[in-house]
Amino acid sequence: MAFESSFESAERDFDSPFLKYKQPLQRRRKKLHCDPDPPRENATLVMLVRNFEVEEALSSMRQIEDRFNKRYRYPWVFLNDEEFTEEFIKLTSGMASGDTEYGFVPEEEWSWPDHIDRSRARASMKRMEENEVIYGGSLTYRHMCRYNSGFFFNHPLLLKYDWYWRVEPSIEFYCDITYDPFKFMKDHKKSYSFVIALPEYPETIPTLWDTTKRFLNKYPQYLAKNNALDFIVDDHKGLEGDYNHCHFWSNFEIANLNFWRGEAYTKYFQWLDEEGGFYYERWGDAPVHSIAASLFLSKDSIHHFADMGYKHSPWLRCPSDDESYYSGRCLCNRHESFDEHVFSCLPKWFNIAVVALTVY
Repeated sequence: MAFESSFESAERDFDSPFLKYKQPLQRRRKKLHCDPDPPRENATLVMLVRNFEVEEALSSMRQIEDRFNKRYRYPWVFLNDEEFTEEFIKLTSGMASGDTEYGFVPEEEWSWPDHIDRSRARASMKRMEENEVIYGGSLTYRHMCRYNSGFFFNHPLLLKYDWYWRVEPSIEFYCDITYDPFKFMKDHKKSYSFVIALPEYPETIPTLWDTTKRFLNKYPQYLAKNNALDFIVDDHKGLEGDYNHCHFWSNFEIANLNFWRGEAYTKYFQWLDEEGGFYYERWGDAPVHSIAASLFLSKDSIHHFADMGYKHSPWLRCPSDDESYYSGRCLCNRHESFDEHVFSCLPKWFNIAVVALTVY
């Protein structure tokens, strides 16, 4: 039986490059267990969440804990652009089977960059809102997409980890996972994984692909051999073709943090950020992550977790095999799975992918 033993506070007092973390950085709750910890990879579950989303956060945690983490006790890292309340900390630490840490997103990573023309950006947001583009008028959504694209993986609380599983508030997780997906990823030399693939709204990213091609024209050395370019460009046209808008839905990701920290992705994000499309358009972290993974990674290092059942409203996906249902491992409606939807990009992935079975 698990119980909480200590409550620790830490101050932002780091050496460069983290001198910007001056205010209270984290609140931490450690858990002690009567039985030994199971073997684990150097990994964490991570959630970007607001205090008012606590019920939604707890619902997601409950499902991940019951379906997977109670067997492994991986820690949780929670990030917020404001300080977490005592109530949020108490409730989420009680739900977790492992340690929990609570971090603050600094203002400079969750606000307008200095080089952005705010009048131009606001005019674009107004126009997109009038055209009923999803989140078209939201500044907060743009801050979130930029943060997830370029900063979360270098947060001080995540620097000690190699792997992360991104968990969103209000998700549903339908299947028992009886193996460790972090170990699977490591053993099979995978760097990025997903469960749902679908097209991005074209009106949110009109110049993202041209911006990407200009980046690769300057830095062709970052284009990986055996890449997944054919997933995001149809008819084998390569960089001469148009982006087909397919992307891995990044509200679920299990991935290697060191990929985002590497030279290719770091320079790519800086290039995109200088272009300003996170604000002048509405570039999302999902197409940014997906394009980067498709270009900078070998397709062999990208994995689809076909054995996981998952929902992030409005879409869900379920494993298609009989064993998952008749064994009681999964509880979801296969006939509603987005895998079978006309807009699913999964068939494009299967056309190019090397599939590693997750029978582990």
